[in-house]
Amino acid sequence: MPRPRSPLTRLLTVLLAGLLAGLVVAVAALPGSLLAGAATKAGFTAFDDLPAALRTPAQPQRSYLYARDGRTLLTTFYDVNRSDVPLAEIAPVMREAIVAAEDRRFYSHGGADLRGMARALVANVTGGGTSQGGSTLTMQYVRNVLKTDPSRTAEERAAATEQTMGRKLQEIRYATALEDRLSKDEILNRYLNIAYFGSGAYGIAAASQRYFAKAPADLTLGEAALLAGLVQSPDQYSPIDGDKRAALDRRGYVLDSMADTGRITAAQAAAAKAEKLTLRPTAQPNGCTATSTADTGFFCDYLRRWWLTQPAFGANPEEREQALRRGGYRVVTSLDPAVQATAVAQARKVYADGDKRALPIAAVEPGTGRVLAMAVNRQYGLGRGETMNPLISGGGSVEGYQAGSTFKMFTMLAALESGRTLSTGFDAPSRLPTRYADDSESSCDGKWCPANANPERMDGYRMMWDGFGRSVNTYFVWLAEQVGEDKVVEMAQRLGITFRSKADADFAAHDAKNWGAFTLGVAATTPLDLANAYATVASEGMYCAPTPVVSVTAPDGAKVPVGQPSCKRVLSEDVARAATDAARCPVGQQSAYGQCNGGTASGVDGIVGRPVAGKTGSSEKNATETFVGFTPQVAVAGIAANPDDSTDLVGSAVQSEVIDAVARTIRTAVDPLPVRDFTAPSAELAGDPQRPEPPRPSPRPTQPPQPRDDQGLPADIMRWLQGRRG
Repeated sequence: MPRPRSPLTRLLTVLLAGLLAGLVVAVAALPGSLLAGAATKAGFTAFDDLPAALRTPAQPQRSYLYARDGRTLLTTFYDVNRSDVPLAEIAPVMREAIVAAEDRRFYSHGGADLRGMARALVANVTGGGTSQGGSTLTMQYVRNVLKTDPSRTAEERAAATEQTMGRKLQEIRYATALEDRLSKDEILNRYLNIAYFGSGAYGIAAASQRYFAKAPADLTLGEAALLAGLVQSPDQYSPIDGDKRAALDRRGYVLDSMADTGRITAAQAAAAKAEKLTLRPTAQPNGCTATSTADTGFFCDYLRRWWLTQPAFGANPEEREQALRRGGYRVVTSLDPAVQATAVAQARKVYADGDKRALPIAAVEPGTGRVLAMAVNRQYGLGRGETMNPLISGGGSVEGYQAGSTFKMFTMLAALESGRTLSTGFDAPSRLPTRYADDSESSCDGKWCPANANPERMDGYRMMWDGFGRSVNTYFVWLAEQVGEDKVVEMAQRLGITFRSKADADFAAHDAKNWGAFTLGVAATTPLDLANAYATVASEGMYCAPTPVVSVTAPDGAKVPVGQPSCKRVLSEDVARAATDAARCPVGQQSAYGQCNGGTASGVDGIVGRPVAGKTGSSEKNATETFVGFTPQVAVAGIAANPDDSTDLVGSAVQSEVIDAVARTIRTAVDPLPVRDFTAPSAELAGDPQRPEPPRPSPRPTQPPQPRDDQGLPADIMRWLQGRRG
């Protein structure tokens, strides 16, 4: 604890110290006339009158981003490379070295050292310059705070380092006030956390990492002496950027000083001097382009975009950006390193790093919305062959990609919610005349006739189970007509599908009732939106806003109230369970009612090896290929596309590879988790497969089928799509 001193003692100390300080400065830089009257202006300052930055330090600190395990460092954000550590986490030899180097009488003076100032005065007079300044560690701490205090103006910060008697007197007053309230260890801890050690490292934690790639608790005697020697002239003595020989000489001075004060023996000093300087220069990563692995850059960028929307970090995006770079937060993200590694490997297995085509993959945890992985066969950055476009989450210029028949899920949900059952039957034709006008040659009497991609496997009497399992276009276009296309569009939006394309947004807002092709997945989406929509089904109807964060902790240990799951019920449990039961069919598993009889991704069952559901999707002419799969514990979506050219068709051959990539990512995510099964839907919502709802008679085309694209889109919609691609 600090020693209590009377006001008279404090005043005399300040007066004498001020006089000596004035002389120290005046000998080198000031006319003698400025000294006159200086002592009469000296007084003492109460702790409560100190600037806020000295009473409650709030210096810029870097923020750390960790993976979900809380150990894997992804990157840091900072304007100033600095991070505070408690004194107990700083090696004792480091504490002793800084005292020996900068202020031998630190533990005996009251903030201003009269003896030290007198010694500095003599040295400066005999030396003819300011070879010594007489500043204590406490005074140096005051100067460091004032010159970096973000609440002060640039002029005020510059004044904190001016060679003037007024500045010196201010330091003395503030230092004595601090010493009356803070213990020596508290002052030393603050000093070690703010001092500049060169090479961009502020504070002992950053310096230990920068020079030796270790924590300050692990510093050796020689390393501590080297770092302590740097603070007098960081740029000159830095062994990385400055004079290595000078740094070693300064290390020797510090070791001798430690021996002179009895902190170490002469033998220990000699042994440390003889040590070869072994540096491990480590540049602290800064921002998303410097993640520990480039594979996490897109996730980091998503987190930063999310951060800028959070009011807890400031009133506007600029304040929130500053909080991220200066606030010293510890951010435990939702990223699962194992799932991320698998997703990246699988994306690059399908397309090489930098290929013009890409496979963006997203993984989401049902029931929380936490984003477990965001991967793509691209490097995040500004260099050649790199990109900073949010290919996985969308935003900016990235509107997304068509996901084909995965959108049939929204039609099925809308139908189930309207009271229809899984047993709803329809004799699905190869082509289905609709109410939409179509003046192309392939129309059916002037009406749009969507076609089944594989009539042999798809045509005939279908219910929701096998209609979904076999991806029967004409069944789902018919079902959407029965329910109302606007209800299908609303369902997709309810589950988090965002229309980033202006054309899509306009259609949804003004003409959703006539968006007949919506169920075939003509609207653009992203893997993240799609994975989260299916995660809503996996969590039995609970939509959770996607979040990249598990926890955020401020430097004082307080938890910031952000990142908690933000969930709401958007579907009844039974509706979600019924849709899941049908979604068992595409992946080669069996529904609870035994109605699956063929799937488009039947190999998924063998890869995942536990209850799983999902859906494939092929857009027109196989421009994109999609698969989204889910278990009760994870939902993963991948979309193969050319992000820069939607007219570049990826082709149907890649579908099996996309399915495999997503399935293997699911397998990694669930391997360490207990096996969980899906809950069967009620018999009421399943209906009676043996006595299904009476089917509507199948409309038959009035002309022979003609070659069509997978989705059989009408001419007006084809022109609309071509216009978007142009």
